[in-house]
Amino acid sequence: MAEEGAVIGVHTVDQWKESLKLAEESKKLVVVDFTASWCGPCRIIAPLFAELAKRFVDVLFLKVDVDELKPVAEEWKINAMPTFVFLKEGVIVDKLVGANKDDLPKKIMIHAYKQ
Repeated sequence: MAEEGAVIGVHTVDQWKESLKLAEESKKLVVVDFTASWCGPCRIIAPLFAELAKRFVDVLFLKVDVDELKPVAEEWKINAMPTFVFLKEGVIVDKLVGANKDDLPKKIMIHAYKQ
């Protein structure tokens, strides 16, 4: 994995599976940013996502390009970008569709510290 406070780019299906397995074992909140290089709102919110990764070092931040990992995007039924999926112990606890700069940190706060 990467150092704390970093967004981890996931580029292969194997890397995705390994990231999910480690996240499930660590019991940390995982925030997955399903993004696309051509997506304007994705580019707008990317700096905030990176900033949040530095602020919430006990949360795992993953970034998945839906064009690069189509099978993962299809399996997770991602229809719009950006879509942020919040996972705890491998279970989806929340989802945020769109580049909502106010709701993203709020949802991280709620789920990162909820037992």
